[in-house]
Amino acid sequence: MKKPGKKRLMQLYENMVAIRAVEERLMDVFSKGEIPGFIHVCIGQEATPVAVCSWLKDSDYMANTHRGHGHALAKGIDLNLFMAELFGKKNGFCRGRSGSMHLADHSLGILGANGIVGGGIPIATGAAFAASYKKTGQVTVCFFGEGATNEGTFHESLNIASLQKLPIVYVCENNGWAEFTPQAVHMPIRDVADRAGAYNMIGTTVSNKVLDIYKAAGEAIGRARKGEGPTLLEVKSARWHGHFVGDAQKYRVEEDVKTAKQKDCIADFEKKLLKEKILSKKEVKKIGESVHKRIEAAIAFARESPFPEPSELMDDLYA
Repeated sequence: MKKPGKKRLMQLYENMVAIRAVEERLMDVFSKGEIPGFIHVCIGQEATPVAVCSWLKDSDYMANTHRGHGHALAKGIDLNLFMAELFGKKNGFCRGRSGSMHLADHSLGILGANGIVGGGIPIATGAAFAASYKKTGQVTVCFFGEGATNEGTFHESLNIASLQKLPIVYVCENNGWAEFTPQAVHMPIRDVADRAGAYNMIGTTVSNKVLDIYKAAGEAIGRARKGEGPTLLEVKSARWHGHFVGDAQKYRVEEDVKTAKQKDCIADFEKKLLKEKILSKKEVKKIGESVHKRIEAAIAFARESPFPEPSELMDDLYA
C-alpha cells in the first residue's frame, strides 16, 4: 500500500485536532446546560474515525455509536448543522430531534448514531447486503465498542456477513471500558479480533496510532471493494473521560485515567510530523486557530437558529 503523502498527513492531523477541539467545546457548553440530553465524547480516540473515514467516499455507508461525534465529523458532516442538531434546533440534520446519540445524515451515508449497545451492527450489515445485492460498489463501515461484541447482534451479523461476503468493515474501538465495566470482567479473551476466526473472517488488532489504523483500514476497505468480504478491525484505544459527560468515574482508579491520557494519539502524531518536518510549529498554531474559529462560528450558528415549533411535534412520525 502506498504511504500517505504530505497533503494527506496534514489532513489527518487537522481532522484529529478538529474532533478533539469540538469535543472539548461541547463538554463546556453541555456543562452550562445549552445542550439537552446526554453527550458522550471520544477524546483520546480521535485517530480511529479519522484514519478509517479517510478511505470512504461520500456514497459509502457508516453506522456509529452513542460516542459518535468524531465519526460524523470525520465522514464530512457539516459542522454548522451538526451543532444545530446537538443544540436541538429545527435546522439540524434531524430537525433537532436526534440530538447527540442518534445523529444522521443520509446524504453522506451516515446511517445514524445509536444509543443501543450493538444496535448499529445489524443496520450496517443490512446496508452492506443492499449494496452487494444492488451491485452499487458501496462499502459500509460499522463502529462499536468492545462491549457490543458480547451482544447477539454482533455474532449474528458477522455470521451472515461472512457467508454472503458482504462489503463491510466492522471497527471495534476497544477503549477498555464497557460503560462502567472493565474488559477483563465481561470478556474471557484479550483481543476482540480473535472473534473473527469463528466466522472465517480476517481479524486485525492495531494500536491507537493513526498511521497503523490508516494502513489496516485501507487494506480492509480495499478487500471489501473488491468483493473479498468483511473484516473485523480492532483498535486498542484509551478513554480519557467518563462514559458520559458528567460521569465522575468513581469506578476507575486515578492512575488508569493518568495512563490513558499519556497515550495521546494526537500528541504522538504531531511529534512525528514535526520530527519529519512535515509540519512546523507555526502550522500547528495556524491549524489550531483555524479550527477554533470554525467551531465558534458553528456554535454561534446553532445558538442563533430557531427551535422547532410545538405544532411540528408529530411531523415525520410513521408509527
